[in-house]
Amino acid sequence: MRIRVLFFGMLKDVVQRGTEDLDLPESSVLSDVLAHYVQIIPSLKLLMPSVAISINQEYAEPETRLKEGDEVALLPPVSGGSQASEGRPRHAAIVHEIIDGQSLLAGIKQPEDGACVVFEGIVRNNSRGRRTLYLDYEAYEPMALKQLEELAEQALAKFQIRDVAIVHRVGRLEIGETSVLILVASAHRAAAFDACRWIIDTLKRTVPIWKKEYFEGGVVWADGEPFPEQIPRAEGTHSPERASK
Repeated sequence: MRIRVLFFGMLKDVVQRGTEDLDLPESSVLSDVLAHYVQIIPSLKLLMPSVAISINQEYAEPETRLKEGDEVALLPPVSGGSQASEGRPRHAAIVHEIIDGQSLLAGIKQPEDGACVVFEGIVRNNSRGRRTLYLDYEAYEPMALKQLEELAEQALAKFQIRDVAIVHRVGRLEIGETSVLILVASAHRAAAFDACRWIIDTLKRTVPIWKKEYFEGGVVWADGEPFPEQIPRAEGTHSPERASK
């Protein structure tokens, strides 16, 4: 059978490609894919304990059985809407253009709201003592959008808030531009503050979006926060001879 394998962030640099078709025996499981790449690129072995994996845009365990046409993604630690119809997200968006925060804020506020908390992540001009020139954000966009929408739905269930919007930008961002905007509307400020903080903290640990920093003298992928314990890791690889391109 043939599957499609996707690489993101620093993994894309290590394997020197972003996507690849891989032929596997019919009985293969996800860990066979991992073992294949560790065999041909031994340096990946050191990264595997921190790597998460997905099948068809859902986090998956290494022993998950594969089938023809599956889309497998290897995900390094991540950097830290309109009405729903036909499967479109209601609360989240990933965009390539400048985020218009004022328009989004005006669109979410309603007369019954007593508070609207705004979190705006912006590109600063320095990192770890170096002058930053610009950033480049990359996302596994279909999965990231799904994860952002799930975060919004979870926040609505977890906190006493009326509405939420999450917008993340990808591509090249200049100093001072907005990378992520979170808006939370509610009757009372405490719930809005709590929900907004929970969303950004969870987003930075679970949503497959990565940041590459260009600074004076070099470029580096930003260190990501470890995935939460409930997200399976790419550990326990085996049978390296089973996979072939």
